[in-house]
Amino acid sequence: MHELSITQSMLEIVLKQAKKAKAKKVTKINLIIGEMTGVVSDSVQFYLDILTKDTIAEGAQVSLTPVPSQGKCRQCGQTFTLPEFDWTCPNCQGKIIDVISGKELFVESIEVE
Repeated sequence: MHELSITQSMLEIVLKQAKKAKAKKVTKINLIIGEMTGVVSDSVQFYLDILTKDTIAEGAQVSLTPVPSQGKCRQCGQTFTLPEFDWTCPNCQGKIIDVISGKELFVESIEVE
């Protein structure tokens, strides 16, 4: 259910930027959502449909770009997709992993008229 508050925050950002641009209508909202955030894309879309009602963003197309979880081994430098439960380097079996992607959660851009 945390998608509601996240979606509200994202919409506030969109509307604030649209106002700064003196836009009459928001036609597209481009979102980046990392796998590790736990955010369900369908829920974000559902809440945006509700929250944009009677705003200049009503009816805007929403593009959700997922970002896979990736890590980098500190021992050998190997970059790899992080499985859900086992963060062991597939190259050297190292256990010290830096997360390099998958935590992203932001409004990438908006398109306005």
